[in-house]
Amino acid sequence: KMGNAESNTYRNYLSRFIPEEQADIDGVFDTLSGSSGTAGEKNGKAMKKTVTLTALQARKSIAYEPLPEQMTMRLYDGMKSVDLTGKSSAPREQIAKEQFVVFMSNLLKGNADEKIAIIMSMISKTEGPVKGKQIQEFTEQLITSLVHVLNYRKELKGWNLENTRDYASGVKALASQLLSELKLADGKKPVGHELLEATFDQSIIEDWVYRVPQISTFLSVVIRQGFQVLHSVSDQANDIVNLVPGCKGFKGRGLTSLLDIPSIIYLNSHLPAELQHKWQLIFSSRVHGESFSQLCAHIVNKGSCIMILKDSDGFIFGGFASQSWEVKPQFQGKTRDNKCFLFSVFPSLAVYTCTGYNDHYMYLNHGKQTMPNGLGMGGQHDYFGLWIDSDYGKGHSKAKPRCTTYNSPQLSAKEHFTLDAMEVWAVGDIPESAVVKSKSILDVDPEAQVLLEMIGRSRQSEGLREPVEDDD
Repeated sequence: KMGNAESNTYRNYLSRFIPEEQADIDGVFDTLSGSSGTAGEKNGKAMKKTVTLTALQARKSIAYEPLPEQMTMRLYDGMKSVDLTGKSSAPREQIAKEQFVVFMSNLLKGNADEKIAIIMSMISKTEGPVKGKQIQEFTEQLITSLVHVLNYRKELKGWNLENTRDYASGVKALASQLLSELKLADGKKPVGHELLEATFDQSIIEDWVYRVPQISTFLSVVIRQGFQVLHSVSDQANDIVNLVPGCKGFKGRGLTSLLDIPSIIYLNSHLPAELQHKWQLIFSSRVHGESFSQLCAHIVNKGSCIMILKDSDGFIFGGFASQSWEVKPQFQGKTRDNKCFLFSVFPSLAVYTCTGYNDHYMYLNHGKQTMPNGLGMGGQHDYFGLWIDSDYGKGHSKAKPRCTTYNSPQLSAKEHFTLDAMEVWAVGDIPESAVVKSKSILDVDPEAQVLLEMIGRSRQSEGLREPVEDDD
């Protein structure tokens, strides 16, 4: 009877997978267990095949290297923790097919409640509450494995580890950001040393996993890409479709972005869903020069943009503009613009969204003596959450203690900062009105042509026309 009960439970978990997915799961298990997966399948002999940690490690070292050693160990611990008998006996050292299927079913198809027991076993080998430091180690290894496997599988969509910042600091920053959502039983969110030493039970971790979807998504991607399962079934791979945006406009420039892979993933997740599929570089101070007129020429009427700044102290921060930038002597602020946000990338990673206090979302002005000339987001004149002066290279980020529009703190190292580098990315599809073969602002926006003529740069951008990038 117990055997029948176990078989029924196993079949229930297996039934979550469509036939193509079942074939994927069977194939991986057969490879790991050294079975052909054909003989004896019908009479149940294949059920007796097992997978060892050695087999997981051997496949990693001999056949391919998609998963770091530490994550392989954690996945093994997660598989080993699956108990279908209900006897809670000491786990075996070998993984049966039932355990393997339940592990895959719970993490790839299950709800938060089903995922949590396995995630707890991946965080700690011993049962019971876990320390914040253990959760931190797990989260950092999960993010590292995510970047590693996406890079190995060539799923970074035009980004790579050479054209982005080193991601070691980004891993720690993203892990810290995700851990900041951990709540103690009294609702308090511990920080710093207090968080690392705090103890969290299963119900708290379950709440955290439920409220921080990145944990489940990252784990799902690591499993799918690491074991090459389910990713071939398009409707089951939605969690990675927009995880990393396609990168355009960077090819052949020899640039290194101010962003790293973890921060790109994090910032992209905060964009409206319809904009997450593609980022296109439209301005870089290292390509187009340190010029406010060039900045205006390349960002006006280009749709939603995300801009990243690095100050002379090494702090990296910026803002997302949900609407096209326009040159005019007043704030751009409509109800729909409340998707705008400011953010920090280094030394900490965070996004600051609209408070509703005012609608001072975006400001871009040039050539007016009576109004401030520059680009700003949030706050008010002379007191912006983020400001780039028309005298390019100067800026400020004022918040005492917070920016009224975005509730952001001071983003730069010093309140008044010197700009070291800047890049602007159009996100989503650039409006058709801005897409012309020459990619010259003079051909797109007559107002910008007038603007450049006003400041004595008439037609100088003729020499700055850029070839249409090959999207392959």
